[in-house]
Amino acid sequence: MRLARVLCVSVMLIGLAGCDGDKEFSDLSTFMEEVRARPVGTIEALPKFWSYEAFTYNAASLRSPFQPPIKIDLQNRQKGSRLVAPDENRVKQFLEGFNIETFEMVGTIGNGSGTFALLRGAGGVHRVKVGDYLGRNNGRIVSVSDGQVDVIEIVPDGEGAWLERPRSIALKERS
Repeated sequence: MRLARVLCVSVMLIGLAGCDGDKEFSDLSTFMEEVRARPVGTIEALPKFWSYEAFTYNAASLRSPFQPPIKIDLQNRQKGSRLVAPDENRVKQFLEGFNIETFEMVGTIGNGSGTFALLRGAGGVHRVKVGDYLGRNNGRIVSVSDGQVDVIEIVPDGEGAWLERPRSIALKERS
């Protein structure tokens, strides 16, 4: 035990003997003396602050430049019917909260109860059948085949009546 103490004390003394504080920090001491010798001046003024000017995007209600323009022929335009109207009393389905353009057909599944289409969109792959609703324009699925899903949408004609508009979602292969 005594030998260990003597050994520990001797190692500490050798370590302290190797530290010559003045030699190692002479460059630091020189730098600090130069900094202290500089005259105390004025602090530079902060640069002028320019406030941010808010920008309002006014083209949000215009047609997207990535979609082709729609040509409307007012004379040959299809007239709506007051006999056709969406059922406002039915419970809305989940997929009616999304635009129909966001969906793509990726396959079909069939069993004893019928054929189902697999549609990718709205954050996942969804199984739909004939009679289900899809899209924001009261779209009802009227047929499901191996190559496409046919949907009839009920849209306003702009004169207080309603139009039935057929849409199709084709199978996207290799997706």
